[in-house]
Amino acid sequence: MNDTTTQKTAGAIKSAATHRPNITPLKDLNLTNRFLFDEVMEDAETQQEVLSIILGKEISLLSHNETEKEFRLSPLARSVRMDVFSVDEEETVYNTEMQERRKNDLPKRSRYYQSLLDASLLETGIPNYNLLNQTYLIMIMTFDLFGKGKYRYTFQAQCEEIPGLYLEDGAVRIFLNTHGTNDAEVSPELIEFLHYLEHTTDDVANVSKSNRIRKIHNRVRRVRTNEEIGVKYMQAWEEKYYDRQDALEEGREEGREEGKRDMALRFFEMGLPLEKIALAADVDIAVIKEWVEKVPH
Repeated sequence: MNDTTTQKTAGAIKSAATHRPNITPLKDLNLTNRFLFDEVMEDAETQQEVLSIILGKEISLLSHNETEKEFRLSPLARSVRMDVFSVDEEETVYNTEMQERRKNDLPKRSRYYQSLLDASLLETGIPNYNLLNQTYLIMIMTFDLFGKGKYRYTFQAQCEEIPGLYLEDGAVRIFLNTHGTNDAEVSPELIEFLHYLEHTTDDVANVSKSNRIRKIHNRVRRVRTNEEIGVKYMQAWEEKYYDRQDALEEGREEGREEGKRDMALRFFEMGLPLEKIALAADVDIAVIKEWVEKVPH
């Protein structure tokens, strides 16, 4: 580690320590934390082990992985950042998302993610939609979105009138639940992995019967002890902290202005002169006139 990295690390830690109310050290994060998850899964071999556990078959990824990959159809369309984007040797595309907070829009969010993913897979001018890649959209959740007690919920389009008749459009969406109860229906390795995500410790990894989980944990340990990633974590935390503070301050400013406007208009309705209203509200008289002019007559 060079002097520059050491100085950056010390500066970031000192700066964060000055402000932080509840920051969890990088070494104590579980893999359910999106920052740690993205850093760990940036390694294609590690992501390969994870996908192999989830899908129950050997996956061979290409050497390059992307995290926080941005997708946008147009400048006016809403963009999304996908946690981990990867492609295997058969050109199957995988998007893996970590979702720690329960949100009621996840099914439709997955639909939007799928649409953006599909739109990115065909180049302009290619008329044959059969060239669309097989895709897997995987959401790992620390809660049971559907309330049925399953570790894994797999969705593919199929005909309502004819059970078992699938559309075979190549799109699969999988929702994983770390708190499933149907142990007999999924592999012990998947259950161990989902438990490990919430308890990413040496003790849990060491007693695991899965060689894949131990390999994943080796990568976790390397990330946790990497000084540059430590700096990146502190900086990311501080950016979010200041963004929240700025948003709160903007809200307070808007609230103060709204309060002054309401008070000024009440005084105006009472017949007070604009000069006195401006003095009482501590606002420029030109602003008072602007507020008054907008009142319906």
